Amino acid sequence: MATVTLKGNPCHTNGDMPRAGDQAPSFTLTNSKLEDVSLEAWRGRKKLISVFPSVDTPVCALSTKKFNDYAREHSDCVMLMVSADLPFAQARFCGNEGLENVQTLSTFRSNFAGDYGVELKDGPLAGLSARAILVLDESDGVRHVELVGEIADEPDYDAAIKALD
Repeated sequence: MATVTLKGNPCHTNGDMPRAGDQAPSFTLTNSKLEDVSLEAWRGRKKLISVFPSVDTPVCALSTKKFNDYAREHSDCVMLMVSADLPFAQARFCGNEGLENVQTLSTFRSNFAGDYGVELKDGPLAGLSARAILVLDESDGVRHVELVGEIADEPDYDAAIKALD
């Protein structure tokens, strides 16, 4: 269990995230076409997984846009944006913002948040995911992990991008 804050108030996750050097746990999430997609779909590519509560919050929206901009110039990696939002909301957000370089994935039919140790167990966002970044290599080995200490803060973009290089 880890402790993060939301506007300074402590919140607890259900467990611990994978660590650098670990093999990433397999997962199945739902894409914008309501198709179930597993981690194995991106085997052979570097992956950045941005986990956040909802695209309908300013910081989540901003980070999705920033990763979309990075992906525009780096086709050698895939940017996976993971939240509990329904696929319809994720698709609407990306369509409205013109985001074509990230892939949104919903946790609504999975235990991803629990398996990855980012499920918030208390506080006003209980049941959603804490803000976190994971970078995986081509074989799904974990290269970088960040559990953002304050949910309302942006992740360390530079560290995540450096881990992709």
